[in-house]
Amino acid sequence: MSMDEFIGNQKAIHIFENLSLYFHGLGDPIRQQIIALLIDKESMNVTEITELIPMSRPNVSHHLKVLRQAGLLKVQKKGTQMFYSLEFDEVIALMKQLVHFVEEECQC
Repeated sequence: MSMDEFIGNQKAIHIFENLSLYFHGLGDPIRQQIIALLIDKESMNVTEITELIPMSRPNVSHHLKVLRQAGLLKVQKKGTQMFYSLEFDEVIALMKQLVHFVEEECQC
C-alpha cells in the first residue's frame, strides 16, 4: 500500500466515523418512517407522529430520542409541547464529502 492509498483510507475512515451516528439513527425502519413524515411537515409533536405510526407513544418517544441523539432532529418547545423537525445540514455535508471522496478515489 502506497502512502497516498494509506492517506485515502484514513480519510475514508474519518468520514465514516463522522457518519456512523447518523447511520445508526437512520438504521431502523420506524425511524425512517419518522424521517419520511418530517420531510413533508415543517414540524410535528409526538402525538401527531404517534397517530401516523402504529406504535405506542413511549416507543415513538424512544425513536425520537435516538434521532435527536444522532443529530438528525431538532426540538422546539411551544407551550407544553415539544415539536420535532429535521436537522440535516451536517449529515448532508458529510454525505457529500463521502460521495465526492468515492468519486475521486474509487477505481471501481
